[in-house]
Amino acid sequence: MQANDESNASSRIRAEQVPLVDKTSTKDAAAQYKREKHQLEDLKQEMETDMHQIPITELYSRLETNPNAGLSSEEAKRRLVRDGPNALSPPPQTPEWIKFAKNLFGGFAILLWIGALLCFLAYGVDYVMSENALKDNLYLGVVLAAVVIITGCFQYYQEAKSEKIMESFKHMVPSFAKVWRDGKLHEVPTEEIVVGDIVEVKGGDRIPADIRLIVSHGLKVDNSSLTGESDPQSRVTECTNKNPLETANIAFFSTNAMEGTGKGVVIYTGDKTVMGRIAHLASGLESGETPIAKELAHFIHLITGVAVFLGISFFIISLAMGYHWLDACVFLIGIIVANVPEGLLATVTVCLTLTAKRMARKNCLVKHLEAVETLGSTSTICSDKTGTLTQNRMTVSHAWFDLNTMLADTSEHQTQAKYDLSQPTFRALLRVAGICNRAEFKANQDLVPVLKRECTGDASDIALMKFVELAEGDIGELRDRNKKVCEIPFNSTNKFAVSIHESDTPDDRSYKLAMKGAPERIIDRCTTIMINGKEQPLTRDHREAFDRAYLELGCLGERVLGNENGFCDYTLPLEKYPPGFAFNTTEVNFPLSGLRFLGLMSMIDPPRAAVPDAVAKCRSAGIKVIMVTGDHPITAKAVAKSVGIISAENETPEDVAMRLNIPVEEVDGTQCKACVVHGSQLREMTKNELDFIVGHYKEIVFARTSPQQKLLIVESCQRNGAIVAVTGDGVNDSPALKQADIGIAMGIAGSDVSKQAADMILLDDNFASIVTGVEEGRLIFDNLKKSIAYTLTSNIPEISPFLMFILLNIPLPLGTVTILCIDLGTDLWPAISLAYEESEGDIMKRPPRNPQKDKLVNKRLISFSYGMIGMMQASAGFFTYFVIMGDNGFLPLRLFGLRDQWDSRAVNDLEDSYGQQWTYSSRKVLEYTCHTAFFVSIVVVQWADLIISKTRRNSLIQQGMNNWTLNFGILFETVLAAFLAYCPGLDKGLRMYSLKLWWWFPALPFSVLIFIFDESRRAILRRSKRGSFVERETYY
Repeated sequence: MQANDESNASSRIRAEQVPLVDKTSTKDAAAQYKREKHQLEDLKQEMETDMHQIPITELYSRLETNPNAGLSSEEAKRRLVRDGPNALSPPPQTPEWIKFAKNLFGGFAILLWIGALLCFLAYGVDYVMSENALKDNLYLGVVLAAVVIITGCFQYYQEAKSEKIMESFKHMVPSFAKVWRDGKLHEVPTEEIVVGDIVEVKGGDRIPADIRLIVSHGLKVDNSSLTGESDPQSRVTECTNKNPLETANIAFFSTNAMEGTGKGVVIYTGDKTVMGRIAHLASGLESGETPIAKELAHFIHLITGVAVFLGISFFIISLAMGYHWLDACVFLIGIIVANVPEGLLATVTVCLTLTAKRMARKNCLVKHLEAVETLGSTSTICSDKTGTLTQNRMTVSHAWFDLNTMLADTSEHQTQAKYDLSQPTFRALLRVAGICNRAEFKANQDLVPVLKRECTGDASDIALMKFVELAEGDIGELRDRNKKVCEIPFNSTNKFAVSIHESDTPDDRSYKLAMKGAPERIIDRCTTIMINGKEQPLTRDHREAFDRAYLELGCLGERVLGNENGFCDYTLPLEKYPPGFAFNTTEVNFPLSGLRFLGLMSMIDPPRAAVPDAVAKCRSAGIKVIMVTGDHPITAKAVAKSVGIISAENETPEDVAMRLNIPVEEVDGTQCKACVVHGSQLREMTKNELDFIVGHYKEIVFARTSPQQKLLIVESCQRNGAIVAVTGDGVNDSPALKQADIGIAMGIAGSDVSKQAADMILLDDNFASIVTGVEEGRLIFDNLKKSIAYTLTSNIPEISPFLMFILLNIPLPLGTVTILCIDLGTDLWPAISLAYEESEGDIMKRPPRNPQKDKLVNKRLISFSYGMIGMMQASAGFFTYFVIMGDNGFLPLRLFGLRDQWDSRAVNDLEDSYGQQWTYSSRKVLEYTCHTAFFVSIVVVQWADLIISKTRRNSLIQQGMNNWTLNFGILFETVLAAFLAYCPGLDKGLRMYSLKLWWWFPALPFSVLIFIFDESRRAILRRSKRGSFVERETYY
């Protein structure tokens, strides 16, 4: 019978399709995790179960349990063995050595490793072929390997906080729970709870499993980490919704019981719980490659293609010129290695790190360096509502009394909160809101601003208490004057709270009754109404005015329906209720009807002050902002309109229906630009229908969404080609955070789980900080382009000496060690300094970059760096080389074809153009002096290159020279070059020889030429139309 029941249940209940095994073995856990990876698509579907709908007697029968005695100890042990502990099974952890290896061999590093290996190979070939092989290639290989290792260690250190999503879930699990076993109440470890157990919970407990309530006495739970609803939710024994996530008779694993008591039967444990499904969904998702990683991969392919093309070309040329094939191979390897920008990996890493630190100062804490640029590439932001767009605190927004609506101050600091206390009805309303209220300020906070004080109590009560404190003053004094005698707390059945108080008037000894509750219930209990301080009979006109106000405030998305927002009072007759009367709240012996209606207050979680401007910035920057919330559609839509996610000029189908006074079904939704989509509608949609909504509508709000639906929304945006940023603070957000191109968790209100799943943490929980982060991300992409353009220009003056060495048979103009002094010495600081460059104009006025077209390194950048500036720099180097050789007697024509004799140790009487004889050692001193001069000439032309790299379109006058890090970079590379050229002893270590002072100047005209050329190019670019020839060919 049991087997049949379980079989039937598993066919009906999708949640039970996730297999459980004994998790005592790491091997079993790994195998289970592997199987669940194949069930990822199933986990993305909505949970389907009837456990909350079937009659309670049928549930007892299905689970074979007794509601009074619980399970027997033997049966509990058997089920524990069958189902496994009530815990979340962890996925296998990635070993630290693999994480380190990824930093050491991933991305750009692999190109440097290939370069190092080729250097060692070239040295080996040279060593075999020549008795006096130079060790330049050996040194270069060692340096390249060292650069990769040091940079890899730095990256590993920066990203040392590995993702441990499942461990964060574990911290949320309570350790002990009260369970009925063998007819007695026991306290057992949470891991030992099994399906069918009868458990008891009270305020302050964490729910130990998914349980269906069989007894509830005012039980309220905090589901915010699971569903996104910020207010405590009442739990009852009756099914209130077919959706298991929205029904009120289930309490979910690891959520908090806020108040009241309850008793329930365990229906799911461990991985089968809603929390378990979310946990496995989040951990099972694979994070895709980041945009910057794709850009670097594209750059590697591009630079490798150029290097291989040049290498093979000159290999063929060398063979055609009669070189031995081994010599040709050495040339091929040398050309490929010369194309590797050794310092670029360090430059990119340091630039991203500097930007990450700058973002941290602006409340954006980046966990992974690559996320810095990803945020700048974002084209769609899927934002949670509560706490991100809003202030995450309920606030009184309107008060309706005397048949009029008063607007309350809902600003972030409420510095303008001044109210007219001369109105008797308003004072009476404040009195009831203050004394019929269980919220309290925590002690010793008198000097703390009211809005920042810590409180205990229900969110609505706290909002009312702070409103009274701001409006009238010391609420403690108000309560002291109106001493509470008894009370009936608010509950979901009665939908009201009532309290009896002593009078605050010395001459009046009668008791005062204060009641608050759902406005529609409160007004039904009243027969009179206070208007302008006078009590009048409650008429039909008064009711109609109330209904209009009630509807208007509800349509604004403000909380009035079903909450403690209506207020009334009553003075108990002294003769019937004399001082000392024994009030009974069980067998109520005081009136609960025939009361006097005072008014109502509506509440809202108001938007943050900076959010509307931030949303407007996103719109001007071409970024679509989508609200994805678990809150009610009316509330979500109201907040969306107030912050500009739905703009004033765009209507939703519901707005059109209301304006035309027609059913919403008759509206052609495709003609609208905005829409609000309910979670229940999402459940019925196909992927194509969801993709159409995401792609067609410019302004979208998704309300009442489940964790799985948030994930599906993100995937749909990505299918539409968007780079998606997702904000979230709860466990429910973790799958979407993991799937997003960049997940952004809340630093203050965020759960540990959401922080672990995210790539970035918002330290102030403010949406406006995201926009600041987008600006920084866009800026670093622009500046990385400039930095790479600057770095690559020196490749041509570094490669061309080697090519001329092969083609023209001249003495080598620039040595390998000297190239390292450029790439890892003089160029490093200036390249990094470009990360500090300010933006050109307003980068938030342009649309997000197209990842398919706007590459970090494109053909135009290569053409600009290699074909234009690089050629001028190479010309400067060769001009300096020929000047120095000429100074020493070797005119240009004499140098052509001289290489074999020049490099021969046997030749010690080589004649120059004037008949002077040169020994091998004296020739090498001259050659190394030329290396030093060529190196210095590159530094001189890099002055101009660095200055022109500051801007891609603006003139230097527009951009200015306010980047003092860059200004110092010019000084730095000059001083370092002078140090290397003149420091005693470096002629032995680096083969750097002192230069005559005037040998610094031959390259100077080329530096001026580079500056004038690029200023002219950018002037033409600014004056030309978009898409002009100059832009198409030179704007990188």
